[in-house]
Amino acid sequence: MRALVFGESGQVARELARVAAVRGIEARFLGRGAADLADPEACARAVRAAEADVVVNAAAYTQVDQAEDEPGLAETVNAAAPGAIAAAASARGVPLLHVSTDYVFDGRAGRPWREGDETGPLSVYGASKLAGERLVAAGNPDHTILRTAWVFSGHGRNFVRTMLTVGRGRGEMRVVGDQRGCPTWAGDIAAALWTIAAAWTAGRGRAGVFHYAGAPAVSWAEFAEAIFARSGWPDRPRVVPIATREWPTKARRPANSVLDCAAIDAAYGLAQPDWREALDGVVAEIGRAQG
Repeated sequence: MRALVFGESGQVARELARVAAVRGIEARFLGRGAADLADPEACARAVRAAEADVVVNAAAYTQVDQAEDEPGLAETVNAAAPGAIAAAASARGVPLLHVSTDYVFDGRAGRPWREGDETGPLSVYGASKLAGERLVAAGNPDHTILRTAWVFSGHGRNFVRTMLTVGRGRGEMRVVGDQRGCPTWAGDIAAALWTIAAAWTAGRGRAGVFHYAGAPAVSWAEFAEAIFARSGWPDRPRVVPIATREWPTKARRPANSVLDCAAIDAAYGLAQPDWREALDGVVAEIGRAQG
């Protein structure tokens, strides 16, 4: 299988490269210098020039709060560029795998979100990602859109690294306790994407939107407690759950972004991964890097 991947240094892209090496997948990764998503036509040209069996878009504008001040750029990167990639891939008869987000929902459901539930993003970021989903679906009938949530890894900007950086030496950490979601290891997302890509190249791809995120669902405060429990610090900080209103941010976040992941298991045999298993290794990796 030959794959063209948009993204190079992000959490998912780096894990895609690692898993590809293990599985013997021939993958070409395009960083911003090779194909900047701020230039949709450049991305389309990259697809047209590539000899690929599948295209994966693992790149995005992910600065949720900053997007409130840069809506145009967020829309270009998260919507216009994926749409251009989808159309170019379709013209070549190549399927597109596209990574999206739980932030397409408004968070008001009292149960895990299913793929067919009504969307209602609360932020510019969420709206731009939803627009990207729609343009991908319109641009290429052979697509799989993977909505995921609360991505973490041993590299890049994520909640685990933040907690292990700012929490050291602190007696107490105030962390939001009334937002619930599904922490998801980037390595699990990468493995899932390659499994889906293999299904498409074997003629067994299933088009549409699928949810794939870790279990069990927790609050940010509970996630922080799990991180510190694995830190090995003799005096780890005490986590104090607080309300969202006590930690105001420029962009609104959904209170409930828990995803129902039954559909992807039925379609691709991808069971919901336990994020706690991956967290042990990620915390150890970050600890080694921090010395």
